[in-house]
Amino acid sequence: MDHTFLVITSIAQQDHPGLKKLAGECSLRNMPFIVVGDTKSPADFFLEGCNFYSIERQQNLDFELAKILPLKHYARKNLGYLIAILSGAEIIIETDDDNLPLSGFWNNRTKLVNAHLLSNKGWVNIYKYFTDVHVWPRGFALENIHDNLPDLEAQIPVECPIQQGLADENPDVDAIYRLILPLPITFNKAENIALGNNSFCPFNSQNTTWFKEAFTLLYLPSYCSFRMTDIWRSFVAQRIAWTCGWPILFHQSTVMQQRNDHNLMNDFRDEISGYNNNALIFNCLKELRLKEGIENISVNMIQCYQKLIGLGLVGHHEIILLDAWLKDIKSLTNK
Repeated sequence: MDHTFLVITSIAQQDHPGLKKLAGECSLRNMPFIVVGDTKSPADFFLEGCNFYSIERQQNLDFELAKILPLKHYARKNLGYLIAILSGAEIIIETDDDNLPLSGFWNNRTKLVNAHLLSNKGWVNIYKYFTDVHVWPRGFALENIHDNLPDLEAQIPVECPIQQGLADENPDVDAIYRLILPLPITFNKAENIALGNNSFCPFNSQNTTWFKEAFTLLYLPSYCSFRMTDIWRSFVAQRIAWTCGWPILFHQSTVMQQRNDHNLMNDFRDEISGYNNNALIFNCLKELRLKEGIENISVNMIQCYQKLIGLGLVGHHEIILLDAWLKDIKSLTNK
């Protein structure tokens, strides 16, 4: 897995079992492991096998974004992506400190995969292809939960620079699910599903692989709910992927989540903007007239985030952060 980097953000102590597991496995494989801290991170953090970036170290980075990115936010992970790119990454794998890798997590990633390709199907509840349990991913439009599942045709080879893996035990479901329905869930080892044009399902930042050509789309917004940052990023990424001819791949679980402590009612409140607007966002992004081609990813991102700002779902300061991100990405890719 040459030129493959693992990136997380964490405020945990260095004896956190998830951090120790990830660091140990990365050391065995000589895989660079970048951990982005925040204001609550231990001042004396040290863990062999990981490259830890304290707030002080982050603020000394030569990135435009490092100067203005808000503190105490999951979107500080953006700096981890930039560090990996600066260091020569060609593949970035991201996860969280409460996702323990299964053996398949360490398999070589390839863009070209065999998958069932679904196009022009609207909202598609990917989880239902991997289990008979009534379950849906965080960020899925509630009004579409009971939609019929599209039939699958034979697998074909598809190139997917963005790939989402599922998580067993405590998968990425919303607070409504956690409050009323049972866990754990172990997903079936089903075949890959790829969502093409006009097929849509949220993906998260907990077990996701990004290949070099899609790195610009890694950007996590800061001026929205913490529980929506990776979900709304996935909406923007999927919409722009259509202009590049990239399906989004979803594959079987390669991590097991042992979830950190959460207050479910706080999660519920932080997800209300999503419950009310996820379907609206999909429809609005779908109607945008974006430019075709990889060379237009940056201008398309600006248009997508301007739409989210116009809807009142993302703060107007977001465009300043996005502009800094795009400048940093451009400087890195031109080196």
